[in-house]
Amino acid sequence: MRFFVASEKDIIDGKVTDVYFTRTKKTLEHLGLKDLKVRMEVHAYGLPENYEWAVFAGLEEALKMLEGKPFNVYAMPEGSLFKQVEPLLIVEGTYYDFATYETALLGILRHSSSISTKAARVKLRALDKPVIFFGLRAVHPAIAPMVDRAAYIGGLDGVAGEFSEETLKLKPTGTMPHALMLAVGDSERAWRAFDEAVEPEVPRIVLVDTFDDERVETMKAVRVFGERLAGVRLDTPSSRRGNMKKIVQEIRWTLSLEGYKNVRIMVSGGLDEDRIEELKDVVDAFGVGTSIAFPPSVDLSMDIVEKEEGGKWIPVTKRGKWPGAKQVIRCGGLEDTIVPWSSKDNPRDGCVRMLRKYMEQGRIIEALPSPSEIRDYVLKQLRSLISQ
Repeated sequence: MRFFVASEKDIIDGKVTDVYFTRTKKTLEHLGLKDLKVRMEVHAYGLPENYEWAVFAGLEEALKMLEGKPFNVYAMPEGSLFKQVEPLLIVEGTYYDFATYETALLGILRHSSSISTKAARVKLRALDKPVIFFGLRAVHPAIAPMVDRAAYIGGLDGVAGEFSEETLKLKPTGTMPHALMLAVGDSERAWRAFDEAVEPEVPRIVLVDTFDDERVETMKAVRVFGERLAGVRLDTPSSRRGNMKKIVQEIRWTLSLEGYKNVRIMVSGGLDEDRIEELKDVVDAFGVGTSIAFPPSVDLSMDIVEKEEGGKWIPVTKRGKWPGAKQVIRCGGLEDTIVPWSSKDNPRDGCVRMLRKYMEQGRIIEALPSPSEIRDYVLKQLRSLISQ
C-alpha cells in the first residue's frame, strides 16, 4: 500500500507529465530540433459562466518547479486579477527542455487560480464580514497547504487547517465540531469541558444546532458562558435548515432581547457567493468549504506563441489563439490593453506593464511576497471593482 501522491522531487524532475510530451521530446530529438527556442504563454481563452475576471495564483510553486532549469520566466504578480486572452506567464527556452513540465505547470496554476478566484468572489460578496475557509475535508490531505494558501490569498480572512501554521505561517481559526457534543452526549457539558480545556485566548464560539432548536441552544450557550460568549455558529443540515435568514433573525432578536447584542452569529455549511449575498445583512461571519475547495475550473492553457528562427522571434500558434507573445498594459482597475511583446511604447502615466521578469536562466531574480501580502493585493483590487 502507498499514498498515491507525487513527491516534490518527482514534480521537480518532470515525472508528473502526460506521456505525449515524452514522446514529443523523442520526436524532436529524432528531427534534430533539441535546440529549438520557443516562447510559451499561459492564458485563459474562456472563464466559467458569469465570470468577468479571475485571480492568478500558484506562481511561487511554478517558479520553485522551474528553478535551476534553463528558462526565463515572465509573469503577472501572483494575486493579479485578469481577463480572458490576457497572458499570465511566459516561459522562454528550448521546447525540448520544457516539454515535460507543461503538465505540472498548468496543474499548479490552474488549480490554485480556480480556488483563489472562487475565494475572491465569495469575499467580494461578504465585503467586511469575515470568511473562514473550512474546506480541507473536501480535498486530498497531500494538497491541504496549497488549498489553504490559495483560499487565503484569494481574500479569505482565515483558514482552519492546523498544518498551515507550520507550512504557511497562518494561525488556524476554528470553533468546534458536532462530534464533540455527540461524543459527550450533552451540549452544555461539552461546552463547559471545552471552556476548561482550551486556551483562554481562543474565542468561545459555540455550535448550537446539534440536539435542539438553534434559538434554544443559543440561549443555553448564553447561560453557560454569559458575557464571555463571543459567538454562535449554525451549521444546520439542508434537510432541517428551512429559511436560514429567518432563523438568524429570530436568534438575533432573542439575543438582543436578553441583552446580548454583541454575540456574533456565524453560518457555515453549503455556502457560496449567492447564499452569502442573501445572508450578509444578518450574519456576522461565514465558514465556507466545498464551494471553494471544488470551484468551477479557470481553464488555463499553454501554447507556443513564438519560435526563434535565424535569430528572430516569429509569431506562431494554433488555430483559435492569438499568435505572438503579448504584454498587458493596465491603467487602474481592470482597464487593460493587450499589446505585442515587442512593443516599446511607454505606458501613459498611471499605467503599468503587468508581466515582468521573475526568472533568468533558472535563477529567481525578484523577491516573492508572503501570502498575507498577496492577499492584501487581491483585496485592494476587489475594492477597486466595488468603487467602479
